[in-house]
Amino acid sequence: MILYAIPTPLGGSPEEALPAPALDTIRTLKDFAVENAKSARAFLGALGMPVRELSIRTLDDDMAGLMLPLREKRPLGLLSEAGCPAIADPGAALVEAAQREGFRVVPLVGPSSIILALMASGLEGQRFAFCGYLPRDAAERKHRIRELEQRSRRERATEIFIETPYRNDALLAALLDACSPATRLCVAADLTLPSETIRTETIGQWRRAAAQIGRRPAVFLLLADRG
Repeated sequence: MILYAIPTPLGGSPEEALPAPALDTIRTLKDFAVENAKSARAFLGALGMPVRELSIRTLDDDMAGLMLPLREKRPLGLLSEAGCPAIADPGAALVEAAQREGFRVVPLVGPSSIILALMASGLEGQRFAFCGYLPRDAAERKHRIRELEQRSRRERATEIFIETPYRNDALLAALLDACSPATRLCVAADLTLPSETIRTETIGQWRRAAAQIGRRPAVFLLLADRG
C-alpha cells in the first residue's frame, strides 16, 4: 500500500496549485491523516470530494490509528495546512513509520514555499540549508543569526529560515542589526498569491529602505558576503 504525501496550496484553488495527475490521485483516496481537520475538509471539498464519507484523522492521533489504513491495505493521504507535509510542517513521524514498516511513500507534485523562495531569490542554489525557526529570545536569536552568517560565508551557502507572521518584522530588525552590510537577504512573502513580494538586497540596502513585511507568511534567505 501507498502513503501519498500531498502538497496543498499556499493560496488559491487546488486546480491552480497542483497538476491534474496529482488531483486525480487525491480523488481516489478515502483515508487521510492531516495537520488540521478544518483546512483539510475545505481542501478536499474544493476538489468535489464527498467529505462526510471520508476518514480524516489528525496527526496528533496515536500512530497505530494513523497507520491503520495502510495495515488494512488501503492507501492513505498525508496533508498539512499549506505547502508540503513533513517539510517545516508535521508529518515526518508518519512517513518514518510507513518507511519502517515497508510501505511505499509517494510524494505528489505541488508547491513548497522554501523551494519557490530559493528559486526566485538569486542566491546560491547549489548549497543551501533550511534552518527552521530561529530562537525567540533576542540574545539567542542574534547569536544564531551570526552563526548562520558565518557558516554561509565559510561554506558559500544560502541559509533559509521562517518565522511566525506576527514576528516577521522583529526577525527582520534582528537581521538588519546583526548582519554585515554586504550580506544579501531575500524576503519572499505571500508566495503564489496576488500580493506576493520577493525582494533580494544587501543588508545595507534593507537598512536604508526601513522596510517592513507585516503579518504575511514569509521565507527568509541569507547569503553572506565573501569577506
